[in-house]
Parts: sequence; structure tokens; C-alpha cells
Amino acid sequence: MGKKRRIAILGCGGMGSGHALAIGGKGGYTTDFLTYNAYGTGQIEITELDKKLELAGIYDIDDERMEWVKEMGWHCYKDYDDMLADPTVDIVLICVPNDIHHDLSIKAMRAGKHILCEKPVMMTSAELENVIKVSKETGMVFYPRHNRRWDMDYLMIKKIYDEGLIGNVFNVETRYMGSRGIPGDWRAKKEFGGGMMLDWGVHLLDRILMMIPEKIKSVYCQLTHITNDECDDGFKVLLTFESGITALVEVGTCNFLSLPFWYICGDKGTAYINDFRCEGRMMLLKEWYEEGVKPVLAGEGLTKTMAPRDDKTIEEVPLPEVVVDRNALYANLVDTINGEAEQIVTAEEALRVLRLMEACFESDRLNNTVAFE
Repeated sequence: MGKKRRIAILGCGGMGSGHALAIGGKGGYTTDFLTYNAYGTGQIEITELDKKLELAGIYDIDDERMEWVKEMGWHCYKDYDDMLADPTVDIVLICVPNDIHHDLSIKAMRAGKHILCEKPVMMTSAELENVIKVSKETGMVFYPRHNRRWDMDYLMIKKIYDEGLIGNVFNVETRYMGSRGIPGDWRAKKEFGGGMMLDWGVHLLDRILMMIPEKIKSVYCQLTHITNDECDDGFKVLLTFESGITALVEVGTCNFLSLPFWYICGDKGTAYINDFRCEGRMMLLKEWYEEGVKPVLAGEGLTKTMAPRDDKTIEEVPLPEVVVDRNALYANLVDTINGEAEQIVTAEEALRVLRLMEACFESDRLNNTVAFE
């Protein structure tokens, strides 16, 4: 086993405190503030972080948050400079508003610290290009926290895609829908990097790019401003890939009934997953041709085209099983620093996602399709 690393957390709000609980050995995301913690078909594995990481301490500008840190028994830094001056700190975890990721990351890397950065790692692709340059100059690892590559719903859909379980996929739809608008904090302010494209779009687009290893021909995006005029509170993005595969990526925050997280279509079947509980179905085609199809009454007319199939030509099968390691990203970060593994989430991958989001914003501004790559 490689060297155990010490990590300091900058920012102790919702995300920072969650990291602190997970790394600091206090039980991670506890049932004290979870409505449910359900998973579908699959297995959960949790890498023992105490063999990889040690929490060095935390700094937040909010005095109440620092009081909580003290109550938890963790070290409190006086300020960011105090954190960077600690020679025992190997990694700085940046959990502050998006608009200050750039300067803070560069300062830490120049101080000899590796970086784990919350998403979106930067406000623009130009900022990230600059950070990548400094990472290479200093030899410090810059690791984007695109953690939702390890969500069970995504791994199940990716397995369906990768293994051709429903044949050749021609369309993928992925969406998250809520009904509470944008959180009432800095995420609702444009100057801080608020809005749903930067908050959730970064995850959904990243996962699509990881699943479909092709160049994108075109991007069409519409942002919504139903509950917030300053920042987008949702969006719809249509991606067309070189092979002709299409992907619809959607986020909504004013939806009181939600559509499935995933709906994926192939020439040999269809599958969907409803939500984080990973409830869903997969239907496979046994035989395309069906004899004696009779029209059905549909509304005020008849249809043979939309007549349902019978079980002679289709069959339902279980969704695939997957194994999820909830601490895999942390573990890979340490293994990468120790030179024992390849970095799973790279800065270059995050750069492509940022460029794609910029194309989405441009498409919305022009109200037209834009080229990409």
C-alpha cells in the first residue's frame, strides 16, 4: 500500500461538510439528514478511507461552520494561508463558490499541494487551461470531482450501452427533475457561477461524454428561467454524435412530476431507470416480425403501427447488476498521487465538458444549433 495522504478542506458548507464526514471517519452521509438512501440492483463497496486519507483540518470564512468543525474535534486553520503553510498537508480539497476556484487552485499548487476540486472546476475553459498549465509546471495533480460517474443509475445504463444489451443504441435520454427551484444561496447568483447548467449539467454531460466515445457534430440548447431570471433554472440539450447517435440531456427545477432519469433505446431493446433508487425495466426484442397484427382502437381512430407487441416477440429481463464503490474517487486520487494508478477523472476530460457547456450557452444565445469539435 502506498503512502497515506493528508487532506485539508477549504470551505465547509453543504459539500465541504459531507467530505469532512466521509474523510474524517464520522460516518459519511448519515441518516440524520437523509430522506432516503436506497439503491437498486447492485452491490455497494466502500473503500476504507482511513488507509488512504487523513483529514488534516478545515477552514471556512463562516464562524458558525468553524464552531461545528471544533465540535467535531477537527483542526481549524486560521485562514487559507495557514492551511497552505502546513507542511503535513498533501492535498487541498476546494469546496467554495465556483468563481474563486481558479485563483485558489493555482495558489495551492504553487505552494506544493495537490488539488481535489469540486465541480464545475472552473467558470470557463480558458481558466481551466491556465490551471492545467500550472499543474504541469508544478507537477501537482489537479483532480476534478466528477463523482457522479460512480452513481449506480449511470453505471447500470453504461453497462447496457457498453455490452450492447439492447443492441446498437441510437438514442439516450438522461434527466434530473426537481420542484424546489435553484438553492437559495450563491448558486442562484450568476457572478458566483450559479445556475443549473454549471451545477447539474456538468455531471450529466460528463457522463454522456464518458459513455459515448465519439465526437459531437452539433449541439442545440435551450435554457429556462421559470423561477430565476439571473441564472438558468433548467435546460434541454440535444447532442448529435458523428455516428448519428443522439442524446437528450435535461434538468428541471419546477417539475412536480418527474420523467425517468434514463431512457435508452437500441435496435434490440429499450430500458429505463426512474430515479436514484434505480427502479426501472428493460425489454428485449426476440423477433421483429409478428404475424397477424390487428389494429387496435386508439382514441378516435385505429392503429396498427402503435399496436402493443405480445410476449411472443418481446421479453422483459432484469436490469444489469453493477458494483459501486462510493469512495473510489478518493482512493484513485491518492493512488494517482502515489504513482500507483492512472487518474480516472482528468483535467482534460473536465476541459471538454466545460467547452461543451460553453457551446450550450452559445446555442441558447443564438437560439440555434452550433457546431462542436
